Parts: sequence; structure tokens; C-alpha cells
Amino acid sequence: MAYKLGIIGLGKIAQDQHLPVVAKNNDFELAAVVSSRGGYKNVPSFKTPGELFASGIKLDAVSLCMPPEPRFAIARAALDAGLHVLMEKPPHPTVGELLALTRHAADKRRILFTTWHSQYNAAVDEAKRLLSGKTVSMLHVNWKEDVRHWHPGQEWIWEPGGFGVFDPGINAFSIVTKIMPQPLFVEACVLETPSNKSTPIAAQIQFKPSWDGQADLSADLDWRQTGEQSWNIDVETTDGLKLQLRKGGTELYVGGNLSVAAPSEEYERIYEHFAALLKSGKSHIDGAPLQLVSDCFMLGRRKDTEAFL
Repeated sequence: MAYKLGIIGLGKIAQDQHLPVVAKNNDFELAAVVSSRGGYKNVPSFKTPGELFASGIKLDAVSLCMPPEPRFAIARAALDAGLHVLMEKPPHPTVGELLALTRHAADKRRILFTTWHSQYNAAVDEAKRLLSGKTVSMLHVNWKEDVRHWHPGQEWIWEPGGFGVFDPGINAFSIVTKIMPQPLFVEACVLETPSNKSTPIAAQIQFKPSWDGQADLSADLDWRQTGEQSWNIDVETTDGLKLQLRKGGTELYVGGNLSVAAPSEEYERIYEHFAALLKSGKSHIDGAPLQLVSDCFMLGRRKDTEAFL
């Protein structure tokens, strides 16, 4: 029997990914949507999460696809209503909220799933396997894209809690925290911030290793790149292994040779994993990417740049 799912928030990511993927996954049945913009086909529609939870409609789980700022209260209310919760990335604007919700989900004996879509690629899995047990000597993240293309007219991303360039940058961090054999920490960060915005449009980050020895670990994030987008991660180890993840983690080069290239099926794998979690009764909560972003804001030095219009 399929799990009855509600999707809360029908913005771009829900329209592009969640709705079509759920439609072709036999483990789920779309039973309700919540959106202030209107409904979806003939699926029961509600204006607010509160209206949905009070409706009495049969649900097993909800996917939260709204911006992160209001998500804690909505997720908590969903758990209180006896529902399992999948959260689009990033799960919350603060680490504290994620920790509190993790405890609440455990108290309610409900499944909580923090999704990081860039982790769900075969090339990322293979990079993790190859780096297991090794010592990293160099890591460089080059993650540059065009904010006007990916977030047209979305003002929330420029407000406190909206992440700015870390909205895409956290995708890179999610890959890094998955593949690295040991944790890394933020050492210093420059946050290039438009004079008329609260969150950065670019960032240069220096990391430090948690392991003994020297390592050159850095990231360069930028939201001003036009033309071809750059979603690249390069890693070298002390024993000479050289890995290059390209195209957002869908391609892996080993020693300069293409090793893995697979079409992106990130959300298909996310919902496959969610179904497995529901069947097993286990949550999957990963706060490491959010912690790195939080630390960048904690240690970052603001550098004013031209207004973004």
C-alpha cells in the first residue's frame, strides 16, 4: 500500500522535482498539497499547513518544500499530528532548530529525513568509497552559478536566514561532508555582500583539517557567474589519488579519466530512501552541511560589494 503524502509549498523545486518524482514512485500517493498560490490538478488543496492538519484527511507523511525560515513550526506541527516529515534542503536556518526538531521527532516516534539532493549521485558514492581510509592533502570547491537564472525574483534568499550564495553552496558542502574520510572545519571566510542585501553573493572559505598534518582546503562560491555554470570539487590525497567531481556531482574523474557518469536522478533516489526509512522506522538526519554554513557566518568577515538590482 502506498504512503499517503502531502506536499507543503508548491514553489519551483516542488514543481520541478517533488511532484513529478512522487507521481512515478509507487511507494507514494499524493494525497494533499498546501499552497497560497492555488492547487494542483484534482488533489485536495489547503491554504495553510494548519488547515491541512485540522482537516482529518488521511496522511502518512509530508514533504516540506517552503523556504527554511518558517519550517520549524510547520515540521513540529506535522510531527504532533502524527506525520513523518521529509525536509527539502536546507532543513532550517539554524543548527539549534534542527537539533530541537530531531529530539521532538524521536519523542513522537516519527521519521525525520533531512534531504541533501546533491549527495544522491552515483559519482558521489564512488568518490566516498575511493577516499575511505585515506588522508586528504588538498580540497578545492569551485561552485559558481547565476542567481538570476536559478532564483528569479526570490527576495527571501537575500534576507537573514535566506543563506544567500550558501543556498547553492550548501549543496557543495553536502557532497564534501559525505565524501571526506575525516571532518573539516571552517578556519576563515570572506563574505562578499551587496550593499543593499543582508546575505552574501560570493564567499571565499579556508578550511582546516581535523587530522594531523598540513592540508590545503578551500572553497570559492559565487552567484554572479553567467554562461556555463561551475559545480566542481577537486580532491587529492597524500598517496597520490586525484579525484574530480564535475557537473554538481554527476561525473567523477579519477586521475584525469572519466570513471562515473550517470544522469541526475537525485530526487528519485531521495524518495526511494524515504520509502526505505518509513519501512524501517528509522530517521536520517544529517546536520553537517548546515553546521559548515553556520560556521562560515560565525567566522566570516563581511566585504561590501556593489548593490544587486
